[in-house]
Amino acid sequence: MKKIERALISVSDKRGILEFAAGLTQRGVDLLSTGGTYKLLKENGIPVTAVEDYTGFPEMLDGRVKTLHPKIHGGILARKNRQEDLEIIAEHGIKVIDLVVVNLYPFEATVSKPGVHLEDAIENIDIGGPSMLRAAAKNYLFTSPVVDAADYAEILSLMDENGNDLPETYRYNLMVKVFSHTAHYDTAIANYFRTHHQPQEGFAPFLQISLPLSESLRYGENAHQAAAVYGKFADSFTKLHGKELSYNNLVDVQASVELIEEFTEPTLAIIKHTNPCGVASAATLSEAWDLAFETDKLAPFGGIIAVNKSLDMATAEKINDIFTEIIIAPDFEPGVLEFLQKKRDRRLLKQIRKVSGTYPFQIKSIAGGYLVQTPDNHQTTLEHLKIVTKRQPTPQELNDLLFAWRVVKHVKSNAIVFGGNQRTLGVGAGQMSRVDSSKVAVWKAQEAGLSLAGSVVASDAFFPFSDGVIEAAKAGAKAVIQPGGSVRDQEVIDAADANGLTMVFTGIRHFRH
Repeated sequence: MKKIERALISVSDKRGILEFAAGLTQRGVDLLSTGGTYKLLKENGIPVTAVEDYTGFPEMLDGRVKTLHPKIHGGILARKNRQEDLEIIAEHGIKVIDLVVVNLYPFEATVSKPGVHLEDAIENIDIGGPSMLRAAAKNYLFTSPVVDAADYAEILSLMDENGNDLPETYRYNLMVKVFSHTAHYDTAIANYFRTHHQPQEGFAPFLQISLPLSESLRYGENAHQAAAVYGKFADSFTKLHGKELSYNNLVDVQASVELIEEFTEPTLAIIKHTNPCGVASAATLSEAWDLAFETDKLAPFGGIIAVNKSLDMATAEKINDIFTEIIIAPDFEPGVLEFLQKKRDRRLLKQIRKVSGTYPFQIKSIAGGYLVQTPDNHQTTLEHLKIVTKRQPTPQELNDLLFAWRVVKHVKSNAIVFGGNQRTLGVGAGQMSRVDSSKVAVWKAQEAGLSLAGSVVASDAFFPFSDGVIEAAKAGAKAVIQPGGSVRDQEVIDAADANGLTMVFTGIRHFRH
């Protein structure tokens, strides 16, 4: 039996520590402690020995050195099943430490404050704490490491059930938790210093990601796939109503908000399976809904609606006429939330901070590793456009070309978007050839009864042949926006000239796979 007879307690987060320390004392456990923790226990009448009294060395260097001593680490690392270990520590006056209760300096909380100084960040790097935790975790069979205050009550209960011992399987779980915790701690430190004070360029030599488990989901893309959310999604959105969000919902929410953030004027986007099926900007959200919904009146059912202004009652009443999975808005005008909550399962999300540009990388799994890239945050303006045809675009065409370009950036490639007057008219997504995407977009417009006469067309990548431009002209388009860069650019430009089109190159491609 490996009874717990001595515990070392040194915590920055002191929530629950008085009750836990008192519980250990009641079970006959001797306590060692440091600094502020020692003072707190002593002031509350809990018997405790100061580490400096035990080691014979005072805390020094403004508290940088407290527990880095053989009498501490020898007691933590001694293996109770090895007589040699016990004889060596006895020879040096070292007592076995059976329980190490430590949480670390609040590095992440410190550096999350605005204007934090380099010195403050450095002084909140814990040295002794991780050293003790890692030592105890390495020797978990004999020294139990405790890093989570949520475990205090269960530890006391298990000690009662096991004669002041802890089951080996529980010790193992405590060990795993410690190494996960210290790995997260070091990752936070490395990532902070890589991106702050003296930012490092390029990709780091190691991909270091450590995020807390936020919630487990019912399943992934399909019911046979497990799924979970890591990180701080709730920092960007508050769910105000409806059932829990699924894996697919979260993917669609991300796509919806990245699209809607492209616009400053009142804009509404309808998303289905990450693709926009209708987008419009107008004087009011109600007008924007009419125009966006008119693009495709079938696809929005079961989709997601995102707006970039406070959602008003006139728009809400129109949206309410169809089944939608999620509505996302930066706010809801008086009475709107209560009105929309009448549909029990519909999710209502309030966006509380900007999403685009808040994460440094996009990551995908591949065999043996990950693909990492910077997000596609490029913003195209009039100054970026190169007019390559004989006919110059009109001011209205330029505005519509930029609108269609913002939308096509968020359509799965191959992507074609027809638009006009700050609204979509037809969207072709994800086809194997660009001309097929164009045909799909034209067909969608025809199904909706929309005329493409005088429209503009956006292509997320260059037209490899002139056929795509010719198809657009046949449909009624008068202006084209595309990246350019094909070996057949001149052939495509000639086709545009021959059909009376104006064409602009952006020099930027927006593949979305």
